[in-house]
Amino acid sequence: MKKEYDFSGGVRGPVLRVPPGKTRITIRIDDDVLRWFRTQVHAAGGGNYQTLLNAALREHIERRDNGLEDTLRLVIREELGRYRVKTPGAGAVRASKRRTRHGQTGPRR
Repeated sequence: MKKEYDFSGGVRGPVLRVPPGKTRITIRIDDDVLRWFRTQVHAAGGGNYQTLLNAALREHIERRDNGLEDTLRLVIREELGRYRVKTPGAGAVRASKRRTRHGQTGPRR
């Protein structure tokens, strides 16, 4: 270590400049939430958890901006996708369609 350092050419401020469109902030995030994001990045083979966190926040904002109608459509599609509709085979005819005018079942064709 030197006895003295020359700071005459020094500049105050952050060592790394923040890129345009970004803002440096300090926030408090729950440990488990931060751990989850870091684990996701690690499982993906590396990267930056802050980028993943930013993408999650952006997706949340976009979903909120879509409005209630779009959200309902999305939820309904997801829920209906869980159920399979059982359709009769190609040659099957329902008994209700074979009924005659007097409620009797007609001959099968």
